[in-house]
Amino acid sequence: MMNSEATAAPPCSVRNADPNTAPTQLPVLPLVPLTLPHLPASRAEMDARGWDYVDVVFVTGDAYVDHPAFAMGILGRVLEAAGFRVAILSQPDWRSADPWRQFGRPRLFFGVSAGNMDSMINHYTANKKVRNDDAYSPGGKIGLRPDRASIPYSHRAREAFPGVPIIAGGVEASLRRLAHYDYWSDTVKKSIVLDAKADLVVYGMGEHQIVEIARRLAAGETVKDLRDMRGVAYAMGASETPPEAALRLPTYEEVKTDKKKFALATRTIHHETNPLNAKTLVQYHDRQAVVCNPPPLPISQEDMDRVYGLSYTRRPHPMYKGAKIPAYEVVKDSVTIMRGCFGGCTFCSITAHQGRIIQSRSKESILTELRQMGRDPKFSGVVSDVGGPTANMYEMRCTKPEVEAKCKRLSCVHPTVCKLLGTDHGPLIEVMRESRQVPGIDKVFVASGIRMDLAQKSLEYLEELARHHVGGHLKVAPEHTDPNVLKLMKKPNSADYDGFAEAFQAASARAGKKQFLVPYYIASHPGSDLNAMIDLALFLKRNGYKPDQVQDFIPAPFDIATCMYYTGLDPFSGEEVYVAQHLRDRKLQRALLQYFRPENYFEVRKALMAAGRQDLIGSGCDALIPAQPPRQALDARRRQANATSEGDHYHSIANPAKGEPAGERGLPNQGYRPERKSARRQDKKRKGKKAGGR
Repeated sequence: MMNSEATAAPPCSVRNADPNTAPTQLPVLPLVPLTLPHLPASRAEMDARGWDYVDVVFVTGDAYVDHPAFAMGILGRVLEAAGFRVAILSQPDWRSADPWRQFGRPRLFFGVSAGNMDSMINHYTANKKVRNDDAYSPGGKIGLRPDRASIPYSHRAREAFPGVPIIAGGVEASLRRLAHYDYWSDTVKKSIVLDAKADLVVYGMGEHQIVEIARRLAAGETVKDLRDMRGVAYAMGASETPPEAALRLPTYEEVKTDKKKFALATRTIHHETNPLNAKTLVQYHDRQAVVCNPPPLPISQEDMDRVYGLSYTRRPHPMYKGAKIPAYEVVKDSVTIMRGCFGGCTFCSITAHQGRIIQSRSKESILTELRQMGRDPKFSGVVSDVGGPTANMYEMRCTKPEVEAKCKRLSCVHPTVCKLLGTDHGPLIEVMRESRQVPGIDKVFVASGIRMDLAQKSLEYLEELARHHVGGHLKVAPEHTDPNVLKLMKKPNSADYDGFAEAFQAASARAGKKQFLVPYYIASHPGSDLNAMIDLALFLKRNGYKPDQVQDFIPAPFDIATCMYYTGLDPFSGEEVYVAQHLRDRKLQRALLQYFRPENYFEVRKALMAAGRQDLIGSGCDALIPAQPPRQALDARRRQANATSEGDHYHSIANPAKGEPAGERGLPNQGYRPERKSARRQDKKRKGKKAGGR
């Protein structure tokens, strides 16, 4: 039976006549801890529970994992604990609406999410090539979700049961809630609210919104009544009038055709992300307005404890029969202690999705989860990570609430650490120390990113980290060495990395350990040209770093750096920014990060010649490559040439005389030039115009 609270007036509802007015405190979620198996993921499992209906069907592009590191795990359990019947539709075949019908008509709504990642970043590399695996699918198998998955998932839900509200959410919907640049199509796209035809888009983490939506719909309200909620975006009819107090953005048509207007919209959107003072935003698409209400308020520590204290199985659904889900394998023995990030890095989506205000669990909540892990007979005894988006921001917040309520600053740590920011590592040190004393816990690692400028403010934290929580290598992210690029990234200058490296090595030596930093760098970020990358390569050589993995900048929707990439402008200063837009230029920058690999020899040489840095070719102290290509470089080039000759240039043409469709085999309804809309060489309209002009 459903909890009776599910149909009562929603006690946790944050309802305001004006969504710009922030309540002083977010009411707590009255969740009831339950001990149940996985939520139903098939009609048979639904029937086994004796259910003749479900309230919510949660559609996700990820494999179903009942773990608090996965969105469907948290949101499904939160709804269940609030008294609702929830079914999980994981990675359905989107070519038909039949999978959406298997649970019957949901009583309240379809919840739609592409998964823990934007589906396009999940599918494609920075060079727009299809990835070899999908970390969120069983066995790493690709092809189990469509491109821009939120859109076809929503369309199939509408097709299956017209009239059932569709609530889209997750990272993909959050980052595409307004007009946005799409890297993979190289176009500015409309708000996903319109393309998905969703009734609401919930942005942010969503626990409060999804329970409030369920309760209010169960109480008889319509989906239009939900427009007063925080953290939602919706489309208005052409005859409807948007809220008077809303801030109007440049229209979709303007940002699509005018890059300065796109930069203006980006600046405005990011200045309205502090939930304590943000305004409602309105953006017209032709005659239709898309309204984006202010962000949700940060979740309280009590609510964080309730959410993470629910009875997760911490395992994938049994339907996968032991097939490993790579993303789960990475986080299965990790513990999330906080969310949010006040770093404001321009290439990162965490702040846009989780918020700038840090939200932390209590120490007792964290230790309770560790005790449960320690009692699990399948647990190895090693906690892979105790952290969050940034490991050492736990319980850090502005020390002046009255200032925080008015602040529009995008980063609390750039260009310098704000003097009002509380940087005490004491609460985190307590968690680290007590976590090591939990029965069944042999080792606790910190694998989340470390904010190096903050870490240097606490020698005690560095000592604790180096002595007990690093397994020989610590990942850090200086990202670049060029001052201008670091400024555009909102990252500290390179001297900060040098200071941290020295302090960490000293702390490791005092602990009697030889430990190393593993720095991460980005190629092709806006502002980074060949000269900047060559300087970074020289830095790597002089310091003996040979990175195994490098990151190519990917312009994710909504990010400030994506605006720079698309417009060539810094949206805040208005200054022009160099952008490596062509794939050949990006390839050179990536090769420079791994200049030491023989297979990169010819690309590195090309980059050095283009930059006029022949002095770095040869046997000099700073030389990046030798004057003559090594044998491995020649072999690699030969292999690449052979692979090319065996592949793309060869076309197998069909034989219409044998009944085969005209064109290239394997590409139905396409001619030899697949970019053509028609297989014909010339359409009739154009042919007629040509004939008439003779």
